Amino acid sequence: MIEYVIPNNPDDRILQKAADQLSAGNLVILPTDTNWIVVADPFSKKGVDNLYSFKGEDKSHHFSLLCDTIKRASESAYIDDNAYKILRNKIPGPFTFIFESRKAMNKALKASKTDHQIGVRFSPSPLVIKLIDFYEKPLVSTNIPTEKIEVAEGEELYGFQIEEALGHMTLVLDPGELEFLGQSTIIDFSSGVMELVREGAGDPKIFGL
Repeated sequence: MIEYVIPNNPDDRILQKAADQLSAGNLVILPTDTNWIVVADPFSKKGVDNLYSFKGEDKSHHFSLLCDTIKRASESAYIDDNAYKILRNKIPGPFTFIFESRKAMNKALKASKTDHQIGVRFSPSPLVIKLIDFYEKPLVSTNIPTEKIEVAEGEELYGFQIEEALGHMTLVLDPGELEFLGQSTIIDFSSGVMELVREGAGDPKIFGL
């Protein structure tokens, strides 16, 4: 099932359809600034189970938490005043930030329960931001495994291809023409000191790293 959307102004009807899928423990596919992703409600056991099953990963594997604001992220992760001051003028962007996870997230995700960490993304994608704001919850996310869809190396992946391969099992939101930045830069805040874990599309120099 595919829905074509205007990314800056998605129809509330479509957002409601996506929200209904998420609340029922189903998956939704949509693009961010970095790639196509699959999302679920992190507080839905069925949704989390479906996401791990889709990805073919053990539940000890971390997935990212998509948030629209620092305030919403702070409900799932410990973001101290220093981290807040650093982040507030540098997000959204192609970064994943690792924080100590809160009790609710440790309960929801086995990976966080194990090491008390969660990776948080603030994507600049208008569609992602509007969906999270509409749903009023963060979304746990992962990229689409390449083996799920037959596409030549270097070939751009389109929404209709995803719908043909996966539309029978999930909702695909397609905003049309896309340009991806590639994998995000990962910065770890969990120890209280910033540490560059992986350099990707985001420039770590803006954080002094």
